[in-house]
Amino acid sequence: MLGDAADRIKVLLQGSNVTGPRRFSGPSLPRRENLRKLVALATLVVVEYPPTTIICDHALPLRHRRFALTELEGGTLVLILGCGYVGRRLASRLLDDRDSAGRLDPNETLTCVARNPDPLQPLADDGARVLALDLMQDALAALPTAGERVFHFAPPVGEDRQDSLTARLVDAFQRLGHPRRLVYISTTGVYGDCGGAWVDESWPLRPLADRSFRRLDAEQRLRAWSEASGADLVILRVAGIYGPDRLPLARIKSGQPLVRLEDAPWSNRIHVDDLVEVCLAAVDRAPAGAVYNVCDGHPSTMTDYFFQIADRVGLPRPPQIPMAAADGKLSPGMLSYMRESRRLSNRRMCDELGIRLRYPTLESGLAELSPAD
Repeated sequence: MLGDAADRIKVLLQGSNVTGPRRFSGPSLPRRENLRKLVALATLVVVEYPPTTIICDHALPLRHRRFALTELEGGTLVLILGCGYVGRRLASRLLDDRDSAGRLDPNETLTCVARNPDPLQPLADDGARVLALDLMQDALAALPTAGERVFHFAPPVGEDRQDSLTARLVDAFQRLGHPRRLVYISTTGVYGDCGGAWVDESWPLRPLADRSFRRLDAEQRLRAWSEASGADLVILRVAGIYGPDRLPLARIKSGQPLVRLEDAPWSNRIHVDDLVEVCLAAVDRAPAGAVYNVCDGHPSTMTDYFFQIADRVGLPRPPQIPMAAADGKLSPGMLSYMRESRRLSNRRMCDELGIRLRYPTLESGLAELSPAD
Protein backbone atom coordinates (compact mmCIF):
# COMPACT_ATOMS: atom_id res chain seq x y z
CA MET A 1 0.00 0.00 0.00
CA LEU A 2 2.99 2.29 0.49
CA GLY A 3 3.78 1.94 -3.20
CA ASP A 4 1.43 3.03 -5.96
CA ALA A 5 -1.23 4.38 -3.60
CA ALA A 6 1.13 6.24 -1.26
CA ASP A 7 -0.04 9.63 -2.45
CA ARG A 8 -3.53 8.88 -1.12
CA ILE A 9 -2.43 8.28 2.49
CA LYS A 10 -2.34 10.96 5.17
CA VAL A 11 -1.17 10.33 8.75
CA LEU A 12 -1.40 12.53 11.82
CA LEU A 13 0.49 11.60 14.99
CA GLN A 14 0.25 13.61 18.17
CA GLY A 15 1.24 13.08 21.80
CA SER A 16 3.47 14.14 24.67
CA ASN A 17 6.33 12.00 23.37
CA VAL A 18 5.96 13.07 19.76
CA THR A 19 7.26 16.43 18.60
CA GLY A 20 4.51 17.94 16.68
CA PRO A 21 1.81 17.22 15.75
CA ARG A 22 3.54 15.24 13.03
CA ARG A 23 1.76 15.14 9.68
CA PHE A 24 2.80 12.92 6.81
CA SER A 25 1.31 12.76 3.36
CA GLY A 26 2.04 10.55 0.36
CA PRO A 27 5.74 10.31 -0.48
CA SER A 28 6.75 12.00 2.80
CA LEU A 29 5.63 8.96 4.81
CA PRO A 30 8.57 7.65 6.87
CA ARG A 31 9.93 4.17 6.40
CA ARG A 32 7.75 1.46 7.94
CA GLU A 33 10.06 0.71 10.88
CA ASN A 34 10.24 4.41 11.77
CA LEU A 35 6.48 4.77 11.43
CA ARG A 36 6.05 1.90 13.89
CA LYS A 37 8.19 3.75 16.44
CA LEU A 38 6.20 6.95 16.01
CA VAL A 39 2.86 5.19 16.39
CA ALA A 40 4.16 3.51 19.54
CA LEU A 41 4.83 6.93 21.07
CA ALA A 42 1.71 8.77 19.91
CA THR A 43 -1.44 9.25 21.95
CA LEU A 44 -3.41 10.28 18.87
CA VAL A 45 -3.20 8.38 15.60
CA VAL A 46 -5.26 9.32 12.55
CA VAL A 47 -4.85 7.39 9.32
CA GLU A 48 -6.69 8.62 6.24
CA TYR A 49 -6.83 6.31 3.26
CA PRO A 50 -9.86 7.50 1.32
CA PRO A 51 -12.62 6.65 1.84
CA THR A 52 -11.42 5.26 5.18
CA THR A 53 -10.35 7.24 8.24
CA ILE A 54 -9.05 5.47 11.34
CA ILE A 55 -8.86 7.37 14.61
CA CYS A 56 -7.31 6.13 17.86
CA ASP A 57 -7.77 8.86 20.43
CA HIS A 58 -6.54 7.27 23.65
CA ALA A 59 -3.07 6.57 25.02
CA LEU A 60 -3.42 2.83 24.52
CA PRO A 61 -0.72 0.14 24.46
CA LEU A 62 0.75 -0.48 21.04
CA ARG A 63 -1.11 -3.79 20.73
CA HIS A 64 -4.32 -1.74 20.81
CA ARG A 65 -2.99 0.78 18.32
CA ARG A 66 -1.59 -1.71 15.87
CA PHE A 67 -4.74 -1.58 13.77
CA ALA A 68 -3.75 1.93 12.65
CA LEU A 69 -0.79 0.39 10.87
CA THR A 70 -2.86 -2.32 9.23
CA GLU A 71 -4.12 0.10 6.57
CA LEU A 72 -0.59 1.33 5.96
CA GLU A 73 0.87 -2.15 5.62
CA GLY A 74 -1.55 -3.47 3.06
CA GLY A 75 -4.18 -5.34 5.08
CA THR A 76 -7.85 -4.95 5.81
CA LEU A 77 -9.74 -6.30 8.74
CA VAL A 78 -12.52 -8.70 9.53
CA LEU A 79 -13.96 -8.07 12.98
CA ILE A 80 -16.13 -10.46 15.03
CA LEU A 81 -17.87 -8.75 17.94
CA GLY A 82 -19.10 -11.20 20.55
CA CYS A 83 -16.92 -14.12 19.48
CA GLY A 84 -18.74 -16.91 21.30
CA TYR A 85 -19.95 -20.28 20.06
CA VAL A 86 -20.89 -19.15 16.54
CA GLY A 87 -18.08 -16.61 16.29
CA ARG A 88 -15.38 -19.13 17.14
CA ARG A 89 -16.59 -21.52 14.45
CA LEU A 90 -16.80 -18.68 11.93
CA ALA A 91 -13.29 -17.52 12.83
CA SER A 92 -11.91 -21.04 12.45
CA ARG A 93 -13.52 -21.29 9.05
CA LEU A 94 -12.08 -17.94 7.95
CA LEU A 95 -8.60 -18.96 9.06
CA ASP A 96 -8.90 -22.37 7.40
CA ASP A 97 -10.06 -20.71 4.17
CA ARG A 98 -7.34 -18.05 4.24
CA ASP A 99 -5.65 -19.42 1.12
CA SER A 100 -8.16 -21.72 -0.52
CA ALA A 101 -11.29 -19.56 -0.60
CA GLY A 102 -9.69 -16.13 -0.76
CA ARG A 103 -11.94 -14.72 1.98
CA LEU A 104 -8.96 -13.79 4.16
CA ASP A 105 -5.70 -13.24 2.31
CA PRO A 106 -2.28 -13.35 4.03
CA ASN A 107 -2.30 -9.56 4.51
CA GLU A 108 -5.66 -9.47 6.25
CA THR A 109 -6.15 -9.54 9.99
CA LEU A 110 -9.02 -11.31 11.71
CA THR A 111 -9.90 -9.69 15.03
CA CYS A 112 -12.02 -11.58 17.55
CA VAL A 113 -13.57 -9.70 20.48
CA ALA A 114 -14.89 -11.37 23.64
CA ARG A 115 -15.00 -10.67 27.35
CA ASN A 116 -13.18 -13.90 28.13
CA PRO A 117 -10.24 -14.46 25.77
CA ASP A 118 -9.35 -17.94 27.06
CA PRO A 119 -11.57 -19.92 24.62
CA LEU A 120 -10.07 -17.89 21.77
CA GLN A 121 -6.47 -19.01 22.36
CA PRO A 122 -6.56 -21.62 19.54
CA LEU A 123 -7.61 -18.83 17.17
CA ALA A 124 -4.75 -16.64 18.37
CA ASP A 125 -2.36 -19.56 17.82
CA ASP A 126 -3.61 -19.74 14.22
CA GLY A 127 -3.00 -16.05 13.58
CA ALA A 128 -6.13 -14.24 14.75
CA ARG A 129 -5.88 -11.11 16.84
CA VAL A 130 -7.79 -11.48 20.11
CA LEU A 131 -9.17 -8.52 22.06
CA ALA A 132 -10.48 -9.04 25.58
CA LEU A 133 -13.17 -6.38 25.83
CA ASP A 134 -16.44 -6.00 27.67
CA LEU A 135 -18.40 -4.13 25.01
CA MET A 136 -20.63 -2.54 27.66
CA GLN A 137 -17.99 -1.54 30.19
CA ASP A 138 -14.60 -1.07 28.52
CA ALA A 139 -13.35 1.74 26.31
CA LEU A 140 -13.92 0.82 22.67
CA ALA A 141 -11.15 2.89 21.08
CA ALA A 142 -9.21 -0.28 20.23
CA LEU A 143 -11.95 -1.59 17.95
CA PRO A 144 -10.86 -1.57 14.29
CA THR A 145 -14.19 -0.69 12.72
CA ALA A 146 -13.49 1.93 10.05
CA GLY A 147 -14.10 0.67 6.55
CA GLU A 148 -14.06 -2.98 7.57
CA ARG A 149 -16.32 -6.02 7.54
CA VAL A 150 -17.94 -6.57 10.93
CA PHE A 151 -19.92 -9.49 12.32
CA HIS A 152 -22.05 -8.33 15.25
CA PHE A 153 -22.81 -11.46 17.28
CA ALA A 154 -22.90 -9.86 20.74
CA PRO A 155 -26.23 -10.59 22.48
CA PRO A 156 -28.39 -7.66 23.60
CA VAL A 157 -27.77 -6.11 26.99
CA GLY A 158 -30.55 -4.48 28.94
CA GLU A 159 -33.25 -5.11 31.47
CA ASP A 160 -36.02 -3.57 29.42
CA ARG A 161 -36.80 -3.76 25.71
CA GLN A 162 -33.82 -1.76 24.45
CA ASP A 163 -30.41 -3.09 23.47
CA SER A 164 -27.93 -0.83 25.24
CA LEU A 165 -24.95 -2.68 23.79
CA THR A 166 -25.87 -2.04 20.16
CA ALA A 167 -26.62 1.59 21.00
CA ARG A 168 -23.10 1.86 22.43
CA LEU A 169 -21.56 0.26 19.35
CA VAL A 170 -23.36 2.64 17.00
CA ASP A 171 -22.04 5.55 19.05
CA ALA A 172 -18.53 4.07 18.79
CA PHE A 173 -18.83 3.80 15.01
CA GLN A 174 -19.44 7.57 14.91
CA ARG A 175 -16.13 8.16 16.68
CA LEU A 176 -13.92 5.35 15.37
CA GLY A 177 -15.16 5.12 11.79
CA HIS A 178 -18.02 3.23 10.17
CA PRO A 179 -17.71 -0.38 8.99
CA ARG A 180 -18.26 -0.78 5.27
CA ARG A 181 -20.48 -3.84 5.89
CA LEU A 182 -22.04 -5.24 9.06
CA VAL A 183 -23.75 -8.61 9.44
CA TYR A 184 -26.02 -8.80 12.49
CA ILE A 185 -27.42 -11.96 14.04
CA SER A 186 -30.97 -11.31 15.19
CA THR A 187 -33.69 -13.77 16.17
CA THR A 188 -36.82 -15.16 14.57
CA GLY A 189 -38.50 -14.23 17.84
CA VAL A 190 -39.12 -10.76 16.37
CA TYR A 191 -42.10 -12.31 14.54
CA GLY A 192 -43.77 -13.35 17.80
CA ASP A 193 -46.56 -15.93 17.78
CA CYS A 194 -47.71 -16.64 14.22
CA GLY A 195 -50.19 -19.39 15.06
CA GLY A 196 -48.14 -22.03 13.24
CA ALA A 197 -48.27 -20.17 9.91
CA TRP A 198 -45.45 -20.28 7.36
CA VAL A 199 -43.46 -17.07 7.82
CA ASP A 200 -41.18 -15.27 5.39
CA GLU A 201 -39.22 -12.04 5.85
CA SER A 202 -42.24 -9.87 5.00
CA TRP A 203 -44.23 -11.08 8.03
CA PRO A 204 -45.16 -8.30 10.50
CA LEU A 205 -42.82 -7.93 13.47
CA ARG A 206 -44.77 -8.54 16.68
CA PRO A 207 -42.37 -9.80 19.36
CA LEU A 208 -43.75 -11.09 22.65
CA ALA A 209 -40.69 -11.74 24.85
CA ASP A 210 -38.51 -8.90 26.14
CA ARG A 211 -35.41 -10.63 24.68
CA SER A 212 -37.03 -10.44 21.23
CA PHE A 213 -37.95 -6.78 21.71
CA ARG A 214 -34.27 -6.11 22.43
CA ARG A 215 -33.30 -7.79 19.16
CA LEU A 216 -35.88 -5.71 17.30
CA ASP A 217 -34.50 -2.59 18.95
CA ALA A 218 -31.02 -3.57 17.73
CA GLU A 219 -32.32 -4.12 14.19
CA GLN A 220 -33.97 -0.70 14.17
CA ARG A 221 -30.90 1.07 15.54
CA LEU A 222 -28.67 -0.59 12.99
CA ARG A 223 -31.03 0.27 10.14
CA ALA A 224 -31.03 3.92 11.17
CA TRP A 225 -27.22 3.85 11.44
CA SER A 226 -26.90 2.23 8.00
CA GLU A 227 -29.15 4.79 6.36
CA ALA A 228 -27.31 7.69 7.99
CA SER A 229 -23.77 6.42 7.35
CA GLY A 230 -24.22 4.69 4.00
CA ALA A 231 -22.72 1.49 5.36
CA ASP A 232 -24.07 -1.88 4.24
CA LEU A 233 -26.21 -3.83 6.71
CA VAL A 234 -27.36 -7.45 6.47
CA ILE A 235 -29.69 -8.90 9.12
CA LEU A 236 -29.88 -12.63 9.79
CA ARG A 237 -32.95 -13.72 11.76
CA VAL A 238 -31.64 -16.98 13.11
CA ALA A 239 -33.66 -19.91 14.42
CA GLY A 240 -32.54 -22.14 17.30
CA ILE A 241 -28.88 -23.13 16.89
CA TYR A 242 -27.65 -26.66 17.53
CA GLY A 243 -24.39 -28.48 16.89
CA PRO A 244 -21.37 -29.94 18.70
CA ASP A 245 -21.33 -28.84 22.34
CA ARG A 246 -24.71 -27.15 21.84
CA LEU A 247 -27.28 -29.80 22.73
CA PRO A 248 -29.64 -29.76 25.75
CA LEU A 249 -28.18 -32.94 27.24
CA ALA A 250 -28.19 -31.70 30.84
CA ARG A 251 -31.90 -30.90 30.66
CA ILE A 252 -32.71 -34.27 29.13
CA LYS A 253 -30.70 -36.07 31.81
CA SER A 254 -32.49 -34.12 34.55
CA GLY A 255 -35.84 -35.61 33.49
CA GLN A 256 -37.62 -32.27 33.33
CA PRO A 257 -40.97 -32.60 31.52
CA LEU A 258 -41.89 -31.35 28.08
CA VAL A 259 -45.21 -30.31 26.59
CA ARG A 260 -46.70 -33.36 24.93
CA LEU A 261 -46.23 -33.74 21.21
CA GLU A 262 -49.82 -33.04 20.22
CA ASP A 263 -49.83 -29.74 22.18
CA ALA A 264 -46.35 -28.53 21.33
CA PRO A 265 -46.02 -25.47 19.05
CA TRP A 266 -43.94 -25.34 15.89
CA SER A 267 -40.28 -24.39 16.23
CA ASN A 268 -37.30 -24.06 13.91
CA ARG A 269 -33.55 -24.59 14.00
CA ILE A 270 -30.26 -24.44 12.10
CA HIS A 271 -27.01 -26.37 12.43
CA VAL A 272 -24.13 -24.12 13.47
CA ASP A 273 -22.00 -25.08 10.47
CA ASP A 274 -24.80 -24.13 8.08
CA LEU A 275 -25.17 -20.84 9.96
CA VAL A 276 -21.46 -20.17 9.40
CA GLU A 277 -21.96 -20.71 5.66
CA VAL A 278 -24.82 -18.21 5.67
CA CYS A 279 -22.69 -15.66 7.55
CA LEU A 280 -19.92 -15.98 4.96
CA ALA A 281 -22.38 -15.65 2.08
CA ALA A 282 -24.01 -12.63 3.74
CA VAL A 283 -20.77 -10.72 4.13
CA ASP A 284 -19.59 -11.68 0.63
CA ARG A 285 -22.63 -11.19 -1.59
CA ALA A 286 -25.90 -10.28 0.15
CA PRO A 287 -27.55 -7.11 -1.18
CA ALA A 288 -27.21 -4.15 1.15
CA GLY A 289 -30.19 -3.93 3.49
CA ALA A 290 -31.15 -7.59 3.03
CA VAL A 291 -32.91 -9.60 5.74
CA TYR A 292 -32.90 -13.40 5.82
CA ASN A 293 -34.61 -16.09 7.85
CA VAL A 294 -31.86 -18.57 8.71
CA CYS A 295 -33.23 -22.05 9.33
CA ASP A 296 -33.14 -25.51 7.79
CA GLY A 297 -36.65 -25.16 6.37
CA HIS A 298 -37.95 -28.28 8.14
CA PRO A 299 -39.76 -27.11 11.28
CA SER A 300 -40.86 -29.54 13.96
CA THR A 301 -41.67 -29.07 17.64
CA MET A 302 -39.45 -28.48 20.65
CA THR A 303 -40.64 -31.81 22.06
CA ASP A 304 -39.67 -33.65 18.88
CA TYR A 305 -36.27 -31.91 19.01
CA PHE A 306 -35.62 -33.17 22.55
CA PHE A 307 -36.89 -36.65 21.70
CA GLN A 308 -34.61 -36.97 18.66
CA ILE A 309 -31.58 -35.91 20.69
CA ALA A 310 -32.43 -38.31 23.51
CA ASP A 311 -32.78 -41.16 21.02
CA ARG A 312 -29.49 -40.24 19.34
CA VAL A 313 -27.45 -40.30 22.55
CA GLY A 314 -29.28 -43.21 24.16
CA LEU A 315 -31.05 -41.34 26.95
CA PRO A 316 -34.64 -41.85 28.11
CA ARG A 317 -37.12 -39.47 26.55
CA PRO A 318 -38.32 -36.77 28.98
CA PRO A 319 -41.84 -37.17 30.39
CA GLN A 320 -44.69 -35.32 28.68
CA ILE A 321 -47.34 -33.10 30.22
CA PRO A 322 -50.35 -31.30 28.66
CA MET A 323 -49.93 -27.64 27.82
CA ALA A 324 -52.60 -26.80 30.41
CA ALA A 325 -50.30 -28.15 33.13
CA ALA A 326 -47.14 -26.34 31.93
CA ASP A 327 -47.37 -23.38 34.33
CA GLY A 328 -45.27 -24.20 37.36
CA LYS A 329 -43.77 -27.28 35.69
CA LEU A 330 -41.65 -25.56 33.02
CA SER A 331 -39.11 -22.79 33.49
CA PRO A 332 -40.20 -19.24 32.56
CA GLY A 333 -37.79 -19.34 29.64
CA MET A 334 -39.20 -22.57 28.24
CA LEU A 335 -42.75 -21.35 28.80
CA SER A 336 -42.04 -18.25 26.73
CA TYR A 337 -40.95 -20.45 23.81
CA MET A 338 -44.10 -22.56 24.19
CA ARG A 339 -46.23 -19.45 23.66
CA GLU A 340 -44.92 -18.91 20.13
CA SER A 341 -45.57 -21.08 17.08
CA ARG A 342 -44.28 -20.45 13.56
CA ARG A 343 -42.84 -22.31 10.59
CA LEU A 344 -40.08 -20.39 8.87
CA SER A 345 -39.43 -20.22 5.15
CA ASN A 346 -35.76 -20.14 4.11
CA ARG A 347 -36.48 -19.67 0.40
CA ARG A 348 -34.93 -16.20 0.20
CA MET A 349 -31.79 -17.38 1.98
CA CYS A 350 -31.33 -20.30 -0.39
CA ASP A 351 -32.24 -18.44 -3.57
CA GLU A 352 -30.46 -15.10 -3.07
CA LEU A 353 -27.35 -16.40 -1.30
CA GLY A 354 -27.10 -19.68 -3.16
CA ILE A 355 -27.06 -21.65 0.06
CA ARG A 356 -27.04 -25.42 -0.16
CA LEU A 357 -27.49 -26.70 3.36
CA ARG A 358 -25.22 -29.43 4.58
CA TYR A 359 -27.79 -30.38 7.23
CA PRO A 360 -31.25 -29.71 5.77
CA THR A 361 -32.99 -31.75 8.49
CA LEU A 362 -32.48 -32.32 12.18
CA GLU A 363 -31.90 -36.01 11.49
CA SER A 364 -28.99 -35.27 9.17
CA GLY A 365 -27.49 -32.82 11.65
CA LEU A 366 -27.68 -35.19 14.59
CA ALA A 367 -26.33 -38.11 12.56
CA GLU A 368 -22.81 -36.67 12.60
CA LEU A 369 -22.80 -35.72 16.28
CA SER A 370 -21.26 -38.06 18.80
CA PRO A 371 -23.15 -39.02 21.98
CA ALA A 372 -20.65 -36.93 23.94
CA ASP A 373 -21.83 -33.73 22.24
